[in-house]
Amino acid sequence: MLVVEDLYAGYGLSEVLVGTSLQVKPGSVVALIGANGAGKTTTMRAVSGLLRPARGRVLLDGAPVQGQAASRIARLGLAHAPEGRKVFGPLSVEDNLLLGAYRRLPRFFGFHGRAAADLEHVYELFPRLKERRRQAAGTLSGGEQQMLAIGRALMARPKVMLLDEPSMGLAPVIVQEVFRTIRRLKAEGMTMLLVEQFAKTALEVADYAYVMERGRIAIEGTPAELARDERVLAAYLG
Repeated sequence: MLVVEDLYAGYGLSEVLVGTSLQVKPGSVVALIGANGAGKTTTMRAVSGLLRPARGRVLLDGAPVQGQAASRIARLGLAHAPEGRKVFGPLSVEDNLLLGAYRRLPRFFGFHGRAAADLEHVYELFPRLKERRRQAAGTLSGGEQQMLAIGRALMARPKVMLLDEPSMGLAPVIVQEVFRTIRRLKAEGMTMLLVEQFAKTALEVADYAYVMERGRIAIEGTPAELARDERVLAAYLG
């Protein structure tokens, strides 16, 4: 569903990705783990079009999308829940969610009606968002904003969803709630690429995983294989 081949990308004169390659099969959850500064978020930004790669290929459902605008890539079926959540603070929770569906629904007549079923699905996953649907998103707690970021991505009905550090800055009990939702989405067949600071938590939900070091993939395998790898144990699971 998602294939990244020999990707190079960076910021200005700083090269971050130096030949990153990975793939995410349909219906699977793939974890991308590594130390801070390894290039995980840069990978997500290059895949979703927020950052233009210098070279390499990104294939979404078999079609090359590298170098295209982020809005175009989103329309083709890739949704990105970014690091730091990036909700639209002055807008209500529901308006934030509706923005996630903007690219696939009619812009004038029937917008809200066509979005109703998707809203209910998100509210079923995150009942607190329904309780706060008229509340300004900027007044939500960090955990609620993370739920909103995931819900907004789901509103696009994506083929692939990128989740970048969904546990960042959250209390342990909220992290557990977020990952229960990720497991439910996995059971529903959602294809996901997950960047997560807590390697053990990521490997518990993933079907396959990549370890990134200095802008390239250093180790890969199933969670069971990585759990037996001494390098992974020493650096991430000790």
